[in-house]
Amino acid sequence: MSTIEAQAPPNLEAAELWLRGLQDRLCAAIEKTDGVAHFREDSWKREQGGGGRTRVLRDGAVFEQAGIGFSKVMGETLPASASAHRPELAGQPWTAMGVSLVFHPHNPRVPTTHMNVRLFATTGDKPAWWFGGGYDLTPCYVEEEDVRHWHRTAQEVCARFGSGLYQEFKEWCDRYFYLKHRNETRGVGGIFFDDLNRWSFARSFDFTRSVADSFLDAYLPIVQRRKNLPFGERERSFQLYRRGRYVEFNLVLDRGTLFGLQSGGRTESILMSLPPLVRWEYGFTPEPGSPEARLAEYLRPRDWLV
Repeated sequence: MSTIEAQAPPNLEAAELWLRGLQDRLCAAIEKTDGVAHFREDSWKREQGGGGRTRVLRDGAVFEQAGIGFSKVMGETLPASASAHRPELAGQPWTAMGVSLVFHPHNPRVPTTHMNVRLFATTGDKPAWWFGGGYDLTPCYVEEEDVRHWHRTAQEVCARFGSGLYQEFKEWCDRYFYLKHRNETRGVGGIFFDDLNRWSFARSFDFTRSVADSFLDAYLPIVQRRKNLPFGERERSFQLYRRGRYVEFNLVLDRGTLFGLQSGGRTESILMSLPPLVRWEYGFTPEPGSPEARLAEYLRPRDWLV
């Protein structure tokens, strides 16, 4: 990655306007897909500066829970989770804004998914900015057709900005969404990037917008193919068990969760990514040769475009 020195002052106003609109568009699309439930909005203020809009849809026809949050927060000292990879910025005033979503479907055949895009800027005597974001897919029952479509969509958006970007950000996603204590990836990956300012602000912003705008193209066709497939108590029980892995990652490893908590963010909004129902089972081992056992074959990095 390039140095984090800013090449030009970031247009924070334009980024905030786009992020607010992105949240609106995503909510409208998901309500239409669900067909029953609607998002409830909580607007909130942060005592140290800034605030946000948290929107949650519950108990719909397709989604057991879907959360889409916008936030813009400021502070006087960059939290440790944000300055760990850039110690020269420790102690600088900062602004962070972004949109983050996590969808937990009812049907175990429909994958859980996560997407976020964000912009950080320091505003002290060491001004800098960088974008981050991406999206990943977490199925309980893997359909290779779905995962190939997911990765092709990500590859196509990256290809518009240069060769090698998809592979770089795909490998970054595989590394980031990895549960070391379980020796498995959280799901089947996608793309993930951080510290992005290798280009001008305008081009970096354009890339981030393009990634976010491609998310629905990547995810909604999968939902349409799988949402009406039959399932029973066995599949539901396995879904709740696998959700436990999702919780483990978000609470133990996720830098976004750590940043939100360290920066004094709104706890309910930070933890909206957690599923409404989940279970753990000591020493669970799926039956050899079962569809549940098959998942383990996919919880390691692989090339989905061959």
